[in-house]
Amino acid sequence: MEHLGEHALALATLTLMEIVLGIDNIVFIAIITGKLPEGERPSARRIGLFLAMFIRVGLLLAISWVMSLTRPLFEVMGKEFTGKDLVLLLGGAFLIYKATTEIHHKLEGGGPEEAAKGAGVTFKQAVTQIVLLDIVFSLDSVITAVGMARAIWVMVTAVVISIAVMLAFAGQISAFVEKHPTVKMLALSFLLLIGVMLTADGLGQHIPKGYIYFAMAFSLGVEMLNLRLRKRKEETKRRRDEETK
Repeated sequence: MEHLGEHALALATLTLMEIVLGIDNIVFIAIITGKLPEGERPSARRIGLFLAMFIRVGLLLAISWVMSLTRPLFEVMGKEFTGKDLVLLLGGAFLIYKATTEIHHKLEGGGPEEAAKGAGVTFKQAVTQIVLLDIVFSLDSVITAVGMARAIWVMVTAVVISIAVMLAFAGQISAFVEKHPTVKMLALSFLLLIGVMLTADGLGQHIPKGYIYFAMAFSLGVEMLNLRLRKRKEETKRRRDEETK
């Protein structure tokens, strides 16, 4: 009975952690799938999240290999680099590059024709990019999960539940991001921030995730207030126009 309670607590904690860490993944998936034709977006989101689940479960089952990634491989200027460091560095650099180019495209797109030409990606390219970032996010969460739970079935169950939650809300989040350009720019800024955090982690400069998520939540809260204020102004203007007519 004592072990059951311990497993239940570990399952609840891990599931919550996986959902919180998965927010980064959902934002990235929303940005990438937003470039696809509308009919292909739901399939890309589902495939991306299912692949994320299989990658995480696969890493959990190959736990000995995952933990070997924390062993030093080489040393540069007194800093020891592990396999995990290299993955975080590559993933962080990719996120920084992707977020920067997307922000540049949004601000310096050059017009509708150029935007239409440069914005599109194929279904295969979108899924490939999602898988690459799934590996980075999954590696970090799996190594964290190993330190929080003893039973492998607890970790796998937490991953499956968190992916189910993300699947339920990924479409709504993606639609909301696409509908509001300022929210999309904020999401790209979040990705840039996460990229910097991953790169710093890879270089041995740990930034507590609590600070990052608090900054993201605060910024999102301010943006929600702005959206509400703009909506009220639009409704007031519409009523005045109707009264004038």
